[in-house]
Amino acid sequence: MQVKESLRGLSPYQPGKSIEEVKREYGLSEIIKLASNENPYGSSPAVKAAIAARLDHLAFYPDGYARTLREKVAKHLGVKETQLLFGNGSDEVVQIVCRAFLEPGANTVMATPTFPQYRHNAVIERADVREVPLVDGRHDLEAMLNAIDGNTRIVWICNPNNPTGTYVNETELRAFLDRVPPHVLVVLDEAYYEYVTAADYPQTVPLLNEYEQLLIMRTFSKAYGLAALRVGYGIANESLIRAIEPAREPFNTSTIAQAAAVAALDDQAFIRVCVERNRAELERYYRFCEENGLKYYPSQTNFLFMEVGVDGDEVFRYLLERGVIVRSGRALGLPNGVRITVGTKEQNDRVFTLLSEMLGKAQLA
Repeated sequence: MQVKESLRGLSPYQPGKSIEEVKREYGLSEIIKLASNENPYGSSPAVKAAIAARLDHLAFYPDGYARTLREKVAKHLGVKETQLLFGNGSDEVVQIVCRAFLEPGANTVMATPTFPQYRHNAVIERADVREVPLVDGRHDLEAMLNAIDGNTRIVWICNPNNPTGTYVNETELRAFLDRVPPHVLVVLDEAYYEYVTAADYPQTVPLLNEYEQLLIMRTFSKAYGLAALRVGYGIANESLIRAIEPAREPFNTSTIAQAAAVAALDDQAFIRVCVERNRAELERYYRFCEENGLKYYPSQTNFLFMEVGVDGDEVFRYLLERGVIVRSGRALGLPNGVRITVGTKEQNDRVFTLLSEMLGKAQLA
């Protein structure tokens, strides 16, 4: 038997260590997981009730059209129901888009480092991947434009970017979109949209009326706290959604996930509280970095990438052995730092204490 050539040498996605895995490995009873940018405050209390109400329907296939969720999201965004594409997390939306647009001889343009699934799925489809290095942690839009040619099918902009947390502002985005050739799909991945507080961050949904080749991705995995249930979605003009819809698998979002997402979307007060707490704790991270002379990227997300003066793997191991899971920058393409999810005040206090200890030991050494 022989798998397709494009899969050879391609590694599966490597998630961060789980809480139970770390407990077993290090003999610890309490673990703080700040590696996957999950919401440390969980999800809306209404979500559990919505899930409980659907438990008697597990023998039936879910609504493949996700009608109730579709209607709710469309109203929330002010778009038509036919402008939405739902996926098993935004990861599947990436897969659907790549399946629909990429093939041998085509190419796709993206930043590096950025969300790795863009590249992963492009390689599977045997398309050429053109990666443009970040500049000071930000997208180099001019260089990305220069990388586009007649065979370019997709340009990806992760906004805010993962793993740096930086963003493309409205002026920059409009100038970019005005120069992208009409045959190129521009995907704006806004997984952290709800956490953004910058005044000049682009409101992209209205841009769909101006740029037909635009597709926006959002998710319920981050601020809404539904990472375990996997619901993401794409927003685009009707003709674009209709064209790529056949690449979507049937019944790709579960009954439980759809009900939970509806309940989560209804509780915007919960989201506002989470965003306020996140911003306050993010400011504490800034102060910690500045007081200790650490480089960091100002973030519009619920995570911060910082450099601690030693290899990211070393910081990762130091914190892991003491019960805190973060993400080494080495696995993300930035080997000299770590990405840390902004946790609760108590969780962040623990991080500050451990990093201070580590910095003290590094200075003594």
